[in-house]
Amino acid sequence: MVLMAALAAAQEGAPAPRPNEDTGFFGAIGRWFDQQADKMNSSFGDARKKIENFGHEAGVAAKSTAAGAKDAADAVARIPSARVVTGHEKCVNAPNGAPDCVAAAVTMCKTKGFDSGKSMDMTTALVCPPKVLLSGRNSGPECRDETFVSRALCQ
Repeated sequence: MVLMAALAAAQEGAPAPRPNEDTGFFGAIGRWFDQQADKMNSSFGDARKKIENFGHEAGVAAKSTAAGAKDAADAVARIPSARVVTGHEKCVNAPNGAPDCVAAAVTMCKTKGFDSGKSMDMTTALVCPPKVLLSGRNSGPECRDETFVSRALCQ
């Protein structure tokens, strides 16, 4: 009797299948199609969000690129008389031993008719007396580094 009561209670607690749901082969196929449609809708929603985010990121990149181009154009407009000149002006050594090419760039620009300038390209070379080079050596205590300005932006 107890067994019958437990069996009856178990049957009452089990959810009854929905009347319109087919539990057979075609019902399984229908559920599979429903699941696939749900997955597809979710994927399309994710793709839409990613495309919207991509559009936003592209807009931000375009704005920052345009701002950078405007800043560059403004900088060029502020120096309408600026020119790049080439030459060979030796840099003197500063008290700390480093080459001071600021004065060399200004000198190069003044020889070309400008008031001031800034170095754009410098070259350093090892300069040795001919007797050192003729002896087959390419270094020694007689040799020294020489730095010179080869291009300057003059105004």
